[in-house]
Amino acid sequence: MRTVLMVAEKPSLAQSIAKILSRGNMSSRKGLNGACSVHEYTGSFIGQSAHFKMTSVCGHVMTLDFIGKYNSWDKVDPAELFSKAPTEKKEANPKLTMVKFLQVEGRGCDCIVLWLDCDKEGENICFEVLDAVLPVMNKPRGSERTIYRAKFSSITDTDICNAMNHLGEPNRNEALSVDARQELDLRIGCAFTRFQTKYFQGKYGNLDSSLISFGPCQTPTLGFCVERHDKIQSFKPETYWVLQAKVNPEKESSLTLDWDRVRVFDREVAQMFLNITKMAKEAKVESVSKKEKVKQRPLALNTVEMLRVASAALGMGPQYAMQIAERLYTQGYISYPRTETTHYPENFDLKGCLRQQANNPYWAETVKALLSEGINRPRKGHDAGDHPPITPMRAATEAELGGDGWQLYEYITRHFIATVSTDCKYLQTTISFSIGPERFTCVGKVVTSPGFTEVMPWHNIPLEESLPHCEKGDLFPIGEIKLLEKQTSPPDYLTEAELITLMEKHGIGTDASIPVHINNICQRNYVTVESGRRLKPTNLGIVLVHGYYKIDAELVLPTIRSAVEKQLNLIALGKANYHQVLEHTLDIFKRKFHYFVDSIAGMDELMEVSFSPLAATGKPLSRCGKCHRFMKYIQAKPSRLHCSHCDDTYSLPQNGTIKLYKELRCPLDDFELVLWSSGSRGKSYPLCPYCYNHPPFRDMKKGMGCNECTHPTCQHSLSMLGIGQCVECENGVLVLDSTSGPKWKMACNKCNVIVHFFENAHKVRVSAETCDLCEAALVDVDFNKAKSPLPGDETQHSGCVFCDPVFQDLVELKHAAMRHPMHRGGQGKRQGRGRGKGRRPGGRLNPKKPKDKMAALAAYFV
Repeated sequence: MRTVLMVAEKPSLAQSIAKILSRGNMSSRKGLNGACSVHEYTGSFIGQSAHFKMTSVCGHVMTLDFIGKYNSWDKVDPAELFSKAPTEKKEANPKLTMVKFLQVEGRGCDCIVLWLDCDKEGENICFEVLDAVLPVMNKPRGSERTIYRAKFSSITDTDICNAMNHLGEPNRNEALSVDARQELDLRIGCAFTRFQTKYFQGKYGNLDSSLISFGPCQTPTLGFCVERHDKIQSFKPETYWVLQAKVNPEKESSLTLDWDRVRVFDREVAQMFLNITKMAKEAKVESVSKKEKVKQRPLALNTVEMLRVASAALGMGPQYAMQIAERLYTQGYISYPRTETTHYPENFDLKGCLRQQANNPYWAETVKALLSEGINRPRKGHDAGDHPPITPMRAATEAELGGDGWQLYEYITRHFIATVSTDCKYLQTTISFSIGPERFTCVGKVVTSPGFTEVMPWHNIPLEESLPHCEKGDLFPIGEIKLLEKQTSPPDYLTEAELITLMEKHGIGTDASIPVHINNICQRNYVTVESGRRLKPTNLGIVLVHGYYKIDAELVLPTIRSAVEKQLNLIALGKANYHQVLEHTLDIFKRKFHYFVDSIAGMDELMEVSFSPLAATGKPLSRCGKCHRFMKYIQAKPSRLHCSHCDDTYSLPQNGTIKLYKELRCPLDDFELVLWSSGSRGKSYPLCPYCYNHPPFRDMKKGMGCNECTHPTCQHSLSMLGIGQCVECENGVLVLDSTSGPKWKMACNKCNVIVHFFENAHKVRVSAETCDLCEAALVDVDFNKAKSPLPGDETQHSGCVFCDPVFQDLVELKHAAMRHPMHRGGQGKRQGRGRGKGRRPGGRLNPKKPKDKMAALAAYFV
């Protein structure tokens, strides 16, 4: 019997597809990575009986990155990233060990069926899966085919079974186009981002953004927002005048007429027209015309239109709306939500989808009427050759989906019903009047057939005053004629919906990436989302875009990225060479980068006007070890210390508070220490600003505080305050937080484990002695007599935090989910380091590995 491995894009999809194909007769188990399940059943595959194993990945298996040293901002010139820097594929999420999991499940399989999402990203993931699995699968006999691709658009029985019966092959060209986009975005984005971040953060203190990023799509997206901001700022309102007339067809009613000239910008001319018309006593009907007009039903729904409506009408950001749509898709409520197509294929079962909605109280009557009278064929839209338009695949209730999920599902369903409804028809009556020599008009509309507006009431023809019955030559008394003074108004800031329209129009991003680019400019503090989901650029966003325009407008205009997107589409169609497109585009941007670096002074001039230099920012905090003057602490992201005398900047740990640490100094460089804290419930540790940026010992890396410093005698170092191997992570050491009393704690210097102990103790010190059992450092604890929890009213005790029974009830683990009590099993398997290379008296480092007591200690903490 052959074994067939099947791989979907998400665990929930794998379960749904396996359930359909096995008709519910399957067994399930967790995979070795804990995130993915494996569903097994027996069936037939291409006419032979087979054992099926259905599992999934969690999105991309691999990600593209530079190799080792090229990830260092300090050691590499950003210009090298365009060509010299080699790239490699790394696991996208190493914690999931996805490659190992796929190889374990794929070993010994004969065939593989790829159920990844049917878009370009999905095709790319297909080949990531194949790279992992093919080496361990059974070798094919002769020219036997072993790789199959399932094409589907929804998680319904019909669609899934149909896909299984018509298996194709994965598309190498589409996968290559994604590889090309990834490499271009990585090389171009990293080069510009590293250069401008280092340049401007080294000069200005209040940029309030930890990263000044550039992206080939992100920057033109920001450009649209700033362009609208500039129009608002440069707008000069003009005064104009409008002539408004009212006639009284009957005693009790009046009719407001619109002036055919619309408006004039000269006050005296407007006054002249008013004087002329005031001489007339009656308004004469010059013509009456009636026309039947049609308001067309909408085109079928694609991703961009769904995101526009979600933002404008439902108040959901594009990325959030996309997440909800994906959830509805994986649960089988709607078809695949990433599509550019607005045209249904001829064989699409429109009636079947409509029947699903026949019992929903909100639109049951409309649906039943359509099914009995016959549905209309949807309007002919654009066929992009990807997926059918977004369609509801099964009925749902508000209780099933919850607030936002229901709102989006309701809109998708109403939109679908509207596409198969009739157009809205109405009768438009236009009456033309003359008052003296001036012409005025009045328009009225009466709905004759509501059509699709029954199910999309927000598209209703607005109810207007009914026009009087009249004929040419009729005269009506004039109620009043007046001159209205008005002003032209500036445009408003772009809404997300308008920005999505502009991005689609100019070819910036894809239906899948548009929400990501909009989210990025918000995250980077380039724009803020105001009421009505309008995007208002920040000072930083405005200056950046103006700077790009000043140096090289093509960096921010949509034209060059639009051309690149066309090239990438040609790769996907097999009409362009992957390597040539990559080489050509990188060459263009490399030249632009060099010109940008040479001309950066132009952008810097704009920055100087808007932002404060480092020397003028922040407040004095700690003394520099070189000049002994106070350095300033800059709180704006990224927080850092700056010595204006030495003109040096020192980066600090982020996302916490920084304060001076008792005016104590580092014994190596004489810098005053500072204390970083993530809050009363989190961890805190002291650090030397200089050592944090320039590691003093070979076994230290940049970004290490005193709790990881291997100085043998400094009272703040790991050697003096380290207690024992972390009970959670491989390499961490639990270090005493000497500032935490009276709520004493020790925290791991690698992960988020915190151990609270000896509450209300007067003093806690780390002893030079070590435990005979686990080689963790002993701890000396001194309690006040009134609050001592020690037996026999003792106030002092020295012992091992882990092994001493006296301390057992005084130790509590926080902030970590424990593994199984016997987590690594067996003596000596846990490569523990005691208290971080087990310090002996005199501070010398002892390379001896401690005994593995940690497995037993885990049980102690549970």
